Amino acid sequence: MAWALKRYLVCSETSCLKCNCIIKKNKSKNCAIFFTLFFLVLFCSDVLALPIFKQEESNLPPESENKILPFQYVLCAATSPAVKLHDETLTYLNQGQSYEIRMLDNRKMGELPEIDGKMVKSIIRVVFHDRRLQYTEHQQLEGWRWNRPGDRILDLDIPMSVGVVDPRANPTQLNTVEFLWDPSKRTSVFIQVHCISTEFTMRKHGGEKGVPFRIQIDTFKENEAGEYTEHLHSASCQFKVFKPKGADRKQKTDREKMEKRAPQEKEKYQPSYETTILTECSPWPEITYVNNSPSPSFNSSHNSFPVNEGVVRPRLTIYVCQESQQQTREQHQKHENGDGSSNTFFVYHAIYLDELTAVELTEKLAQLFSISPRQISQIFKQGPTGIHVLVSDEMIQNFQDEMCFVLDTMKAETNDGYHIILK
Repeated sequence: MAWALKRYLVCSETSCLKCNCIIKKNKSKNCAIFFTLFFLVLFCSDVLALPIFKQEESNLPPESENKILPFQYVLCAATSPAVKLHDETLTYLNQGQSYEIRMLDNRKMGELPEIDGKMVKSIIRVVFHDRRLQYTEHQQLEGWRWNRPGDRILDLDIPMSVGVVDPRANPTQLNTVEFLWDPSKRTSVFIQVHCISTEFTMRKHGGEKGVPFRIQIDTFKENEAGEYTEHLHSASCQFKVFKPKGADRKQKTDREKMEKRAPQEKEKYQPSYETTILTECSPWPEITYVNNSPSPSFNSSHNSFPVNEGVVRPRLTIYVCQESQQQTREQHQKHENGDGSSNTFFVYHAIYLDELTAVELTEKLAQLFSISPRQISQIFKQGPTGIHVLVSDEMIQNFQDEMCFVLDTMKAETNDGYHIILK
């Protein structure tokens, strides 16, 4: 706070931001200086910027406002025109729509040479803007998970993204995704937000305002052990999420309201920009109430947390049922005979995956069938119109937690092995 007060006391006349009055400084009397400081603290403390995130104190020094940052993140969505000049920008997004975030290398020549030709890791989070909700974030997210089983708050649109390597979405963290990227190459990541702002309002009587969220991006470089733990840069922006097409209607409403204002009033508001630039912030703090195991293919010790002492929760759980051909024929026969009742009881087995790879799934299925993993030639997932899609590491990493599959087997043509089909 001291540097902020000094900033407003550099001239002979000091303007109070809250009431626009002018405080005269008497250079000859120390009591006048003390009165000035007291006045500003008493009447203007509520307009001094507080840290947005969970830290009580921001780690950013005052001079960081003018420095050139190593990276810049640009969200390709327009800002609202109904935001006052000195307030933070606000952006409206549609639920489930893909939005591009451009990852730009903003380094000067010779800056951070240790990452030249190397990958960096970025973690994108959707978090609460309001401090009250930040303190209860875990309970809020668990409540959302309970009401929306199988859904995620934040997803990557991988087919649309460019330059994104090894994307990960931990099933236990619904609001976080991470990936590697090369700063020297063009990189654009497309995100989808599936929650809406009104889902977290205290009272739902209709017509209430939705709570604001934040998109935060934290970028890390490798340390000597090959772990992405050394912080490079963090930035964030404020946004709200509406039901499909609701963001467009809200943007139009704000624009029409501004057009009706008098010219003098319009000068108090910032214009709408076509894109939203994320502004520098403190890195997201570590939390200890969830299990966030390191992602496969690269280590991430800075965000690995235990659940309970001696207990490690699997990263993904799926349920599989071995449906025999005899059971299938019996069910089909009963259906043809018009017998809607069924006494057939199918038993599902839980398979716990930690590495989220096709090799690990093969080993777990081999244990279930009591055969050697070498006897499983390929694993397929039955897709649309009955097509068989080869199961890869990336497909497993995009499985929703606690998915259910019926297993079917098919004799391999080239050897004595079997193909397994997940239906």
